[in-house]
Amino acid sequence: MIFRPARRFTKMSLKAFHLIFVTLLTALAFGCAAWAFQSGSVLWGATAIVAGIFVILYGIYFLKKLKKISYL
Repeated sequence: MIFRPARRFTKMSLKAFHLIFVTLLTALAFGCAAWAFQSGSVLWGATAIVAGIFVILYGIYFLKKLKKISYL
């Protein structure tokens, strides 16, 4: 049996992490909103839409704050 050394993980910048995190969280929020509306829960659907909008606004704020930092 051949033992190989553990692979090193590549480092991800904070800016790249936030971009991926905001994208996934926005998709999750709007997906939950669609699911809630389809289930007949208007309150939860509206709450999920508001959460998705806040996540988008946070992403815009964060990207403007770190405009001079590269993605790598």
